[in-house]
Amino acid sequence: MPNQSSSSTTDLKLLQAFWQEPVERSVLPNGLTVILKCDRSAALASVQVWVKTGSVHESAHLGAGLSHYLEHMLFKGTGRRAGREISATVQAHGGYINAYTTFDRTVYYIDLPSEHTGLAIDVLADAVLNSTLPADEVALEREVILREIAMTRDDPDNRLWEALFSTAFREHPYRQPIIGHADVFSAVTRDDLLAYYRSRYAPNNLVVVVVGDIDVAATRTVIEAHFGQVPRVRLAPVLVPAEPPQLAPRSEHRFEDVEITRSVLAWPIPGLSHADAPVLDLLATLLGHGDSSVLWQEVRERSRLVHTIDASSWNPGTNGLFCITFTGEPEKRLAATARIQQILARCASAGFKSGDLKKALRQLVVGEINSRKTMSGQAARLGVAEVVVGDLDHSRTYFEQLRAVTPAAVRAVLRRYLVAERLTAVSLNPAAVAAENPASCVRPVSGIPDFSETRLANGTRLLLQPEHRLPNVHLRLLMTGGPLFEEPGRRGATALLATMLTKDTRRRSAAAVARFIEEVGGAFYPFSGNNSLGLAAEVLPIDVDRALGVLADAVLCPNFKPETLATEREAQLASLRQDDDDVVTLARKHLRQRFFGLHPLGLDAQGDIAGVSALTAGELLALHRRLCVGSNVVLAVAGDFEPRELAPRLKAFLNRIPRGGIVSPRLAVAGQLPAERGDFIEQQPREQAVVLQAFTGPRVHGEDFYVGEVADELFSGMASRLFERVREEKGLAYFVRSSRVMGLDAGMFYFMAGTQPGKEAEVLGEIEAEIARVRSGAVEPAELSRCQARLKAARRQSLQTNSSRAMQAGLNALQGQPINDWKNYDARIDAVTIGDLVVFAEHHFDRERRTQLVVRP
Repeated sequence: MPNQSSSSTTDLKLLQAFWQEPVERSVLPNGLTVILKCDRSAALASVQVWVKTGSVHESAHLGAGLSHYLEHMLFKGTGRRAGREISATVQAHGGYINAYTTFDRTVYYIDLPSEHTGLAIDVLADAVLNSTLPADEVALEREVILREIAMTRDDPDNRLWEALFSTAFREHPYRQPIIGHADVFSAVTRDDLLAYYRSRYAPNNLVVVVVGDIDVAATRTVIEAHFGQVPRVRLAPVLVPAEPPQLAPRSEHRFEDVEITRSVLAWPIPGLSHADAPVLDLLATLLGHGDSSVLWQEVRERSRLVHTIDASSWNPGTNGLFCITFTGEPEKRLAATARIQQILARCASAGFKSGDLKKALRQLVVGEINSRKTMSGQAARLGVAEVVVGDLDHSRTYFEQLRAVTPAAVRAVLRRYLVAERLTAVSLNPAAVAAENPASCVRPVSGIPDFSETRLANGTRLLLQPEHRLPNVHLRLLMTGGPLFEEPGRRGATALLATMLTKDTRRRSAAAVARFIEEVGGAFYPFSGNNSLGLAAEVLPIDVDRALGVLADAVLCPNFKPETLATEREAQLASLRQDDDDVVTLARKHLRQRFFGLHPLGLDAQGDIAGVSALTAGELLALHRRLCVGSNVVLAVAGDFEPRELAPRLKAFLNRIPRGGIVSPRLAVAGQLPAERGDFIEQQPREQAVVLQAFTGPRVHGEDFYVGEVADELFSGMASRLFERVREEKGLAYFVRSSRVMGLDAGMFYFMAGTQPGKEAEVLGEIEAEIARVRSGAVEPAELSRCQARLKAARRQSLQTNSSRAMQAGLNALQGQPINDWKNYDARIDAVTIGDLVVFAEHHFDRERRTQLVVRP
């Protein structure tokens, strides 16, 4: 009999409200599909155009990356708008515009305040249907994409997945990278691009999805006006070769300049519409989702053979792959692979328990709820249902199928698909192993209540924000911490401490903690940064006491077991080594070290290898005792709960935290930064070059913090003059932008770009020219207005989730700001003037106090 347990029925009831929300689907006379959903929870909207074409549809041009090339080109100009006008218009109305390409679709979207939904529809219709593909822009963008291809080759994770797909697929276009091969891509002409555009970008091959605070009828009318006048065209069928059955194991093991081993074990599986697809998702969740999963516990915790491990079922089309992915030390790869195969054989024989399936189903239900937190997330779910599955009611039928799954069914799919003769094993290993072993009118955020604040006798603070839109509760405990509070030679301590607090307690082992929270679909995880650390738990409302119990045990009775500490220390060390594999991350770290020198901010929260290696359980316990004291602890709770019922239990927990305060170190840094001034060059064995310039910047909540916010937006994004000049006009870089590192007592404002070797000086010259323009007061009022609108809209978007609101309120409390200070953000951003930007540039962007770093081959 199908499993119809009361628990699974209860879980699915949580989704009934979503399934009952009205969604309008219509098809215009020209074949355009329109999907509209009204959501009044926030004054935001997501407008998305889904084009049913991707890299698998490129026919004679397979491997050329035409779909991705077009994605870049559609914002370069139309008959009505110049390229820069597109991004500038969207930014001026507080919007964010972007696009992405996959194997089977290309999606263009704008997220913005809902009062400007009509504008977003107009802009996207114009770009998608009327782009002119200017010849000069085609040539410039070719160079930009070549830099992007080089960047993907510098990313070990990208190389791993490309190796997997080219090995697992022999005939299917999945074997070709979405971005294309550099040599094939380079041969693409404008005529090729234009022909592909005209053949695939037709109204009868498009789906328009709009979700947000909209009038459905009025929005439909706007869509009809902008999309409905374009006639349908004949869509020639695209032959996508079927993948022949795999009859024998395959493998591809590469040895390159990387620090750790990355490995994937994969098996072919059927597509999303197959009856086994939901069961395969359940199997992936059981095997490799979360710290309580079978593979995490057996391979990482007990056998200590890997640093990370997970499982996934990827099958967006007619076929796909079931993957088990892990990272570890190269000498343990074979043992880890053998152990995984032993576990799969055991599960194929013994199967799974009903309780395991209950936990996995709950995790999938929570995942479905989480995907609907934002307007953009809801629109994406509808787009996938329509374009990929072909059924808007897919979520309901999918979970009905899941509810009926039995342990025997899961065991059956494991035996059917995860078989030795169809295994593809791919890995990327350190080369040494081979050698040794052969909006200006943005409305205020609506519908979000204030946080209330209660200060307890021991100094702890409780922040509460009940909000009943989603069946979700987020608890976030924050403490001031980070590099400033770590001892020299012990850097990375707060990050490791935060991780260890989610593991063993005096009541439960790390495995038991993970299972206790994950069996109800919950999440429990650490966070750490430059200025804080803490723990977060997120659950369904019915499980809030479970989340509180896990949080309380972690804070009040942690147990730093030597074996767990060894595992987590090694994982943090592996993450540090893994950072060295990415040239951009490596360059940023080296810039930071040169700029801050011996100041604690010279290293990020993960620390360095020497410091993490030296940390002991006693030192972590001492750091915990020093930081986890009353006046340094804030608990912020947001979501679907009743304060009268929950607050007494939260206070009972907080009252058990010992009284006390912390002393913030005071470092004499004014005038001493940068620690290393001048121009520096480093060589790394990579294909691309990275250029960086660093200056002093605002500290957290410094007087010019909000001017710094505007300056960062001014120098970044698709509408920035810097981006337009360096990337769009000259094709010098794939990315160029600014960013910041902010501490409690010091800050760094820096510029970075990825470019072609030999072009470094030209890119740096453009950055310096843009700094000079801002310093001279040449920023135009429209530029400033766009930046302000975008920042205000981004803040509105960031407040959609319970987790982000709890984090923001908690940080405000820790750092001495009003807990609901988000309400003042818009006014402070609007108060920034062009004159303020001039003063900011004159004060911070001093060439004599600059650290410049070029990292190149």
